[in-house]
Amino acid sequence: MKRKGLGGVLLGVWLIAKGLLPYLTLTIPYQETILSALAVAAGILIIIER
Repeated sequence: MKRKGLGGVLLGVWLIAKGLLPYLTLTIPYQETILSALAVAAGILIIIER
């Protein structure tokens, strides 16, 4: 079994957060900015790890 890198883990966190946040009554300041930064970081790490 291949170990996932940090980029894959960040991508998984982003997918879960993006999917669940609309259904939660939780209000997070700068939510979209945080999710965008997480997506960019995951993408960069996935590209670098190849």
